[in-house]
Amino acid sequence: MRRSRSKLPWPIIPGIAACLLGSTLGALAAPKPAATLAATPPLGWNSWDSYGLTINADEWKRNVDWFHDHLQPAGWTYVVVDEGWYLQHPENAGGKLDQGYTMDANGRYIPADSRFPDGLSALASYAHSLGLQFGIHIIRGIPKDAVTRNLPIADSTTHAADAADTTDTCRWNPDNYGIKESAAGQAYYDSLLALYAGWGIDFLKVDCIAKPYDAHEIHMISAAIAKTGRPIVLSLSPGPTPLANAADAQKYAQMWRISDDVWDIWSDPAIPEGGFPQTVRRQFTNLANWMQYQQPGRWPDADMLPIGYLGPRPGWGLPRNSRLSYDETRTLLTLWSIARSPMILGANLLQLDSFTENLLTNRDMIEADQHSSNNKELLVDGNLVVWSADAPKSAEAKKGRYYAVFNLGNTPATFQYTWKQLSYGGGEHRVRDLWMSQDVGRATQIQGSLPAHGSAFFRIE
Repeated sequence: MRRSRSKLPWPIIPGIAACLLGSTLGALAAPKPAATLAATPPLGWNSWDSYGLTINADEWKRNVDWFHDHLQPAGWTYVVVDEGWYLQHPENAGGKLDQGYTMDANGRYIPADSRFPDGLSALASYAHSLGLQFGIHIIRGIPKDAVTRNLPIADSTTHAADAADTTDTCRWNPDNYGIKESAAGQAYYDSLLALYAGWGIDFLKVDCIAKPYDAHEIHMISAAIAKTGRPIVLSLSPGPTPLANAADAQKYAQMWRISDDVWDIWSDPAIPEGGFPQTVRRQFTNLANWMQYQQPGRWPDADMLPIGYLGPRPGWGLPRNSRLSYDETRTLLTLWSIARSPMILGANLLQLDSFTENLLTNRDMIEADQHSSNNKELLVDGNLVVWSADAPKSAEAKKGRYYAVFNLGNTPATFQYTWKQLSYGGGEHRVRDLWMSQDVGRATQIQGSLPAHGSAFFRIE
């Protein structure tokens, strides 16, 4: 996400100590290999698109209850509090009034008690009680006010000024200094992650770190996570992450953004490539470029889903129903699914419409996102684009293939592709329409009509 705001002094709340996870002696039997973290693309909800900086504990809990009842049964897992949870008065962002930043005596953000009176550990515990995973957002670096006061770094002989790179500030958020590649810098990130792991977080979104690509801070955060002993998904934001850094992102993070923030805009030629906001249309090329770097536990991230009702206090723009049409909404989900992007919903769940809910809980779509392989753009035919992916074994067949056909044009279009054109061999094959959730018979080809910006999604066996 991107925004600017004025920097004002913060109160320090003393006595907040890091809560380190303990360890127990294992059995004498050989330990089992650790499960791959984020072995499938994370599915979840994030507060930014609908609440911006302002969500509070009650709003979060009501959305999480809805998530638990409606989305979790279909496989959705993560619930994330985005930026600003340490602000007592987030409504003052961008102005001259104090936002009431809160940090502890060691220069670490802590929750604003006016909005989260029981802290974020209570939110994590509540999520875990429902079988969900809990996440938070941070901006890379160390608070400038911690450096001005030269606060001590927890469990270290160093201080904030030793860790800070005062020549480095996020270009769209002036709150923090960057962190030096140094022992003091690592000590600060170690203390930060020890605190947050003690709260019980399972997902950490780090902002202003993938564009430009701050490799040394990514490495330090990854190392700090490892030291906690807690499995925490590391998500890098915003993008575009440079393709030149793909191998590094694969090594140190579980997901990384491939573009700037995606909002509810299909296309806008006035927005430069890689600019803000990112349009849905441009994600076709971005995702195609990143497919070779995708593997279990390592996911190019096409960004949050700006669908449904975005309000009451969205991270960008005025409260609104998503400006994407029904066809564009279905196309967005089809692309994210066949490209195996993480899917993090941004809607206000308390006002989610039935059309969008039905799309999000379509088990065929989710199966493709979670368990397909060899995902790629297969062909471009004028305004028609076809993607393919290998499908997992089903009860009816040992293997299959997914095909998604997209009409990127501004007028309706028809399509007809034989199995040979789709590199799937000859003869007849069973065809399933994923959005209809029904088999449509055996055929020697796929064909149909698409509205402008529409799509079709099939499984072939």
